Amino acid sequence: MVEVKNFVQGETGEWEVIIGLEVHAQVASQSKLFSGASAKFGGEPNSQVSLVDAGMPGMLPVINQYCVEQAVRTGLALGAEINLVSIFDRKNYFYPDLPQGYQISQYSDPIVGRGDLLVEVDSGYTRKIGITRLHLEQDAGKSMHDQHPNKTFVDLNRSGIALMEIVTEPDLRSAEEAGAFMAKLRAILRYVGTCDGNMEEGSMRCDANVSVRRPGEPYGTRCEIKNLNSIRFLMRAIDYESGRQVRLIEAGGSIDQETRLFNPDLGETKSMRSKEDSHDYRYFPDPDLLPLRLDSDWVAGLRERLPELPDAKAERFVKHYELTEYDAGVLTSETERATYFEEVAKGRDSKQVANWVIGELLGRLNREGISIERSKVGAAGFGKLLDLISQGVVSNSLAKKVLDEMFSTGEEAAVIVERKGFSQVSDEKQIEKYVQKVLDENLEKVEEFKNGKDKLLGFFVGQVMKLTGGKANPQMVNKILRDLLSK
Repeated sequence: MVEVKNFVQGETGEWEVIIGLEVHAQVASQSKLFSGASAKFGGEPNSQVSLVDAGMPGMLPVINQYCVEQAVRTGLALGAEINLVSIFDRKNYFYPDLPQGYQISQYSDPIVGRGDLLVEVDSGYTRKIGITRLHLEQDAGKSMHDQHPNKTFVDLNRSGIALMEIVTEPDLRSAEEAGAFMAKLRAILRYVGTCDGNMEEGSMRCDANVSVRRPGEPYGTRCEIKNLNSIRFLMRAIDYESGRQVRLIEAGGSIDQETRLFNPDLGETKSMRSKEDSHDYRYFPDPDLLPLRLDSDWVAGLRERLPELPDAKAERFVKHYELTEYDAGVLTSETERATYFEEVAKGRDSKQVANWVIGELLGRLNREGISIERSKVGAAGFGKLLDLISQGVVSNSLAKKVLDEMFSTGEEAAVIVERKGFSQVSDEKQIEKYVQKVLDENLEKVEEFKNGKDKLLGFFVGQVMKLTGGKANPQMVNKILRDLLSK
């Protein structure tokens, strides 16, 4: 790991940005943390609410063992300490979408303790980010301000849904590092199946604590930016907020500890309320829930059954498939990508597969904003396209056109090649006629080539491919061109 100094340049010198994240990840579970109500996304308002979720008098919470298991599996995947004894607390505050008047959470004794996450930053370095804890808590409901001109409605479908709050140390030093951390964390959660990571649906969101200081000085006053539901918004919010704090301090002002919201349309953070400290919530152990005690053998069994994680898979891809570290990292950044690649790579040139998946398929998916599992081009169909290239049926350039058709229609590659007449011309005599025609029409350039201007070979190849509509076998074109030009 390389020690990188990320400083922001202000009017009066350099500033260091200090960032800590609080990530709320919805536990992948059929039911809620303390009730049997459905945790499915997208139900009609208030259609998935039990008496416990609604805070009715006398209703007692009952812990969902599967949610506990999911939290422990996440902690193990993060290499963190698993606390065999943890306590649920009441976090007291009042808000319309919190029917109990408190949130059942964990504070001093969480289910998962300290851990570390290695993060690869696109700038070309790796950072170790400390994880303070992971605790289980129930989500609040949702206040709906856009249903009536002067009334606020409340939907309690989310009330009681199980969340894992993953809190980092203030180890992040730039928006880029924060974005890389979120991407890596989301990949791990998806690999182990403990959270689907769909930020647009609210099943994973993030609060960012941001402060600035002169290099080497104590931490400054932090502001918390709430409910960031995309990695891009997280990075934009951090960049704006750090710049705002630097400008304010340099102008002679001071930073108030407060909670702020990010407006993605304006690209700005706005003050929401003064920031509470832990004592403001009056935490105390929930009297309706006994301490949670885990069996060490049970935890060990969960550890043994963990799937192959992104770092281990990337290392295997480098060794087994002889990929570059970069390609292995891209392919293993999402479990669906890794599975797709391995299915296509069976019995094929793994480097060619990696180049086509990363350079062609992922490029198209990114432009359209589609995930690989939703692509119309399945692994089997993609592999058949690569087989057509290897068999000399289509050239690389024609294969890209075929992929465009597959991407939009879902048709098989062979069907598209037949329908479009994309079959590669590999008849030597036919190609020689095309090559001779190009040479006859460019006699001056032929002389230049023979006088040592070797780069003109690419020009001749391009003219032949243009003449044949990209159908000529490029290897044969090169060979025939060299033969004829050497005479």
